Amino acid sequence: MTALSQAQCEACRADAPKVSDEELAELIKEIPDWNIEVRDGHMELERVFLFRTFKHALAFSNAVGAIAEEVGHHPALLTEWGKVTVTWWSHEMKGLHRNDFIMAARTDVVASNAEGRK
Repeated sequence: MTALSQAQCEACRADAPKVSDEELAELIKEIPDWNIEVRDGHMELERVFLFRTFKHALAFSNAVGAIAEEVGHHPALLTEWGKVTVTWWSHEMKGLHRNDFIMAARTDVVASNAEGRK
């Protein structure tokens, strides 16, 4: 586990500050397997996780959903045969908040414990 995965998420509002360029540069180093995607004019964190079966992919999606529900911050999850694409961004503020990096790090922890990973 990383310090980032153990950090606490904070309440986020639509007017909350997005991560600065300096924060972005530091935080992305802590989740090196994640990519920054720009969609609809805002940044999102995205990573594809590979699995041996659909059953394993679905179990992982459910586990990520459980950690998201705990903090009330929800990703986009695309579950397919053998893979799950997880995308984190702060919907209300249309961009990246520190919470997104925390949840990406927590997703990595879930993945490290997931069965059926390729």
